Amino acid sequence: MTELLFNKRLQVQVKNKDTDERRSVIRISIELQSTSNPVHRKDLVVRLTDDTDLYFLYNLVISEEDFQSLKVQQGLLIDFTSFPQKFIDLLEQCISEQNKESPRFLLQLTSASSAFDHSPSNLNIVETNAFKHLTHLSLKLLPGSDTDVKKYLATRLSTVKEEKQQLEQKLRKTEEDLTRQLNYAQQTLSEKSRELDKLRSEWTSQTTSLSSRHMQDLTAEREQALETQARLQQQNEQLRQELESAHNKSTQQFQSKVLELETTNRELIDKKYKSDSTIRDLKAKLASLEEECQRSKQQVLSLRRENSALDTECHERERLVNQLQTRVAVLEQEIKDKDQLVSRTKEVLEATQQQKNSVEGNVESKQLQINKLEVTVKSLSEELIKANGIIKKLQGDLKALVGKIKVKNTVTVSQEKVLQETTEKLQRGQQELQETQQRLRQKEEEATKLKEQLEATVQKLDESREVLRTNENVITWLNKQLNENQLSRKQEALGMFETPAAGLRTQSHNLVQFNPKSSIEVGSVCPNPQPTQPSNKENGESVGLDSKYFERRDDSIPLRGLLPSMHLNREVPKPLNTAGVKQTPSATSAYFPG
Repeated sequence: MTELLFNKRLQVQVKNKDTDERRSVIRISIELQSTSNPVHRKDLVVRLTDDTDLYFLYNLVISEEDFQSLKVQQGLLIDFTSFPQKFIDLLEQCISEQNKESPRFLLQLTSASSAFDHSPSNLNIVETNAFKHLTHLSLKLLPGSDTDVKKYLATRLSTVKEEKQQLEQKLRKTEEDLTRQLNYAQQTLSEKSRELDKLRSEWTSQTTSLSSRHMQDLTAEREQALETQARLQQQNEQLRQELESAHNKSTQQFQSKVLELETTNRELIDKKYKSDSTIRDLKAKLASLEEECQRSKQQVLSLRRENSALDTECHERERLVNQLQTRVAVLEQEIKDKDQLVSRTKEVLEATQQQKNSVEGNVESKQLQINKLEVTVKSLSEELIKANGIIKKLQGDLKALVGKIKVKNTVTVSQEKVLQETTEKLQRGQQELQETQQRLRQKEEEATKLKEQLEATVQKLDESREVLRTNENVITWLNKQLNENQLSRKQEALGMFETPAAGLRTQSHNLVQFNPKSSIEVGSVCPNPQPTQPSNKENGESVGLDSKYFERRDDSIPLRGLLPSMHLNREVPKPLNTAGVKQTPSATSAYFPG
């Protein structure tokens, strides 16, 4: 059973021994053949053909055993079952890159001979990068023999015949469908042509009737248009005369208004210059307060940075203390182990001492026996020499044990010194930790003090803003009073009113008073207000509030820009219109936010 996995045409770089490189389009087909008799096995068949040259045929059959050797030779990391899909993926990448000027993946077909005759060729899949040409896979293909070419041509012929039969069947079906459609279209065309003739005849009759009607309507409309044109001309003449008379009247009125507005404009410009001077003074005061606030904010930020640095130092010291504590615990455990080892060595030393004592007792007994048996010693001198060798050996072992014990004692002494040093370091670290904690507490206290100072400065700033607001209210009140005085003065000059002070009596609704907290408040009117007399140059009376409301207090904030405008002169200041009074709060709120 054969399964076709891939069958497409690809651009391949063809290289021969003596000829230059060239590109040609070659069809690559991949089939998977599986056989079950006598043994179940699978073979991968790779075939290279050329649609223009039917005798161009290269085959490669890869069995599972052949794939193992190929895997070892080329360092592949996949098994036989996943190899076909990976091979097809590489070919698809070559197809996607083949139309580019510098493709990344290339297919190369190389041959050692001068022409593709009967020598084997290599199919290489090469990836080009900035460093080198990397060959992912290289397959050695064999040219097809005469029998293979005949089989291939026979299969191609059979497939072409099948395709021809299928195309002939499709052609017959399409011819039948087209003849059927043509007959139907001819029938519908004849029907539509008849309908078109009918519609043309109807359309001609309708157009003649409509043209006659249209001519009649057009003549009637022309007569009506002439009549309406004459009537409209008469109406236009009347309207033009009326508008000319109204325009002359309005121009005269506007000229009188322009003169009045020019006078008021000059007065407003003078008043504007005075208010600008007061605003400049208030701006300077606000700028100084904002600078103080900015300095306090910078101090708070620096203290926060110092506080964070101290926090990090404290965390590092705590981590050091924890490390030293763990190290001390480890050293204590080692000391316990060393104590156990020393006790064991002491027990071994006592056992060796007992053995030494017993050996010395044996030596003394043997010395007595030697004195008694001097005669036998001569005959047994060799045995005695051996005994002396054994004794020397035992003495050497004893000396070695004593040396080991001394070494162990020195080790324990050095470990005790290390333990003392670590305990001293730990005590020093604890002292440093206590000192840093004290410093941290001091810094926290300083930070709280600075916060309190900042809150105090913010409160002062709010109070100064409230003072500015009350100053604005005082300015607006004074402008109202001046406008009312000027109006009453004009009324007295024109003789329109008998009592010039009546307007001022009804308009004075606010009085200014300074509270002990150095802020200006506008209060309500007294239950029995006194009438205010208009001021002029002849009688020399003052304008606005009484001088007792502007007395200097010790705890009050000086009003630098406000006092010149509140100074009482003999001349009456020029009035502000109501539009200027309404705009002052919005302008001052732009300079004093919040």
